[in-house]
Amino acid sequence: MSFGAVRVLDVTAAADLTLRHPVERFTLDNGLRVVLAPDRSVPVVAVSVFYDVGMRSEPVGRTGFAHLFEHMMFQGSANVPKMEHARLVQAAGGTFNGSTHLDYTNYFEALPVEALERALFLEADRMAAPAITEENLRNQIDVVKEEIRVNVLNRPYGAFPWLQLPPIAFGSFANTHDGYGSFVDLESSTVEDATDFFARYYTPANAVLCVGGDLGVAETERLVRRWFEAVEPRPAPPVPETGEPSPTTARHGVVEDRLAPAPAVAIGWRVPDPVGDFDTYLGTVLLSELLSEGDASRLERRLLHTDRIAVGQSSYLGLFGDPFDVRDATLLVTQVHHPAEVPAERVLAAVYEEADRVATEGVPADELARIQARTEAQLLQQADSVLGRTLGFAAAELIHGRAELAGELAARLAAVTPEQVQAAARGLSPDTAAVLELRATGGTR
Repeated sequence: MSFGAVRVLDVTAAADLTLRHPVERFTLDNGLRVVLAPDRSVPVVAVSVFYDVGMRSEPVGRTGFAHLFEHMMFQGSANVPKMEHARLVQAAGGTFNGSTHLDYTNYFEALPVEALERALFLEADRMAAPAITEENLRNQIDVVKEEIRVNVLNRPYGAFPWLQLPPIAFGSFANTHDGYGSFVDLESSTVEDATDFFARYYTPANAVLCVGGDLGVAETERLVRRWFEAVEPRPAPPVPETGEPSPTTARHGVVEDRLAPAPAVAIGWRVPDPVGDFDTYLGTVLLSELLSEGDASRLERRLLHTDRIAVGQSSYLGLFGDPFDVRDATLLVTQVHHPAEVPAERVLAAVYEEADRVATEGVPADELARIQARTEAQLLQQADSVLGRTLGFAAAELIHGRAELAGELAARLAAVTPEQVQAAARGLSPDTAAVLELRATGGTR
């Protein structure tokens, strides 16, 4: 993930972020966890609902269903006709969206404070009864199929590496299957499948509602209870089993891309549990920045400026690029696009050498301080937005069980030592790496 330009870090601001934006929480009788994050500085509110169901929750034969159901949730509900959700939010001067991730699906609005109850009503109505009809399902299957054509099948590097690396790096269906979905699975989906998916995963007990911005805690709690307490209680499903044993061998795969202008290679390393071993994981977060982010990063200098064997490189944690919203198992991914005349083996050797250099020589304190400043500054910038802060609190509550963690991240990263980063680098062994080689075949016969 990119952390933007470096600026001087206000350490006090980092340490006091949670104190400046405290959270309140309560749980409804139907199991819905509610987090309130008041901020009276601007007359704006954000409402987000995170459901603990993502691509890794999908059963065999229903690949792509989590994302498909995200689309279904915008097709109307018991008291809101199709397209009315969008009209009501935009008429109030607000914005809305949703997204599907490996471990959750979320929906959110940002609106003027006067429209808070409107947003709560809209989210409660579709939590209670989305419009699951044959017409809506067929229509949205066609929409998702076209999205796959545009974003994956007909785009250079469309599946690289987020869909193509997991089958090499992992072993279980949860971690290896195509989260965008196969056309066969999507087309065979039925209304009964969608109804069962909703009943199983879209229960209040499987969700977190986070409301942030210019709100009074007591009044907001009253509104939340008014609209959400009536939603039918159902038990939450078990959290999907996504952890896997650490790899003991290297794995390698090759894909061809007729649209790609140049070849590429991706390396995936298993990393510590981002929830259960969080302090160790933080060292890996900064290691990925050390290797890849900015003109002064190790791989940027080595691959693009010294050896001149690449045209672009990046490293990130988690296949969606956000290191703090994913459960185990996950990867540190380094991807490099390189000229056709440069063998992939040469690129891999250079990446391995730079990782080994950190593992054996360590990290100078001043270099780590620069990386921490950039990383922490970006976290603080994200928290400046009411919507960004609300989404961060909701994700932390769902994934880590503590919304407050979102406000502590900057200070926690500031406390990471060079020894922690060096220890993280020792886990980047060629002997346990998953390597995906992409060959650009458009010019071949």
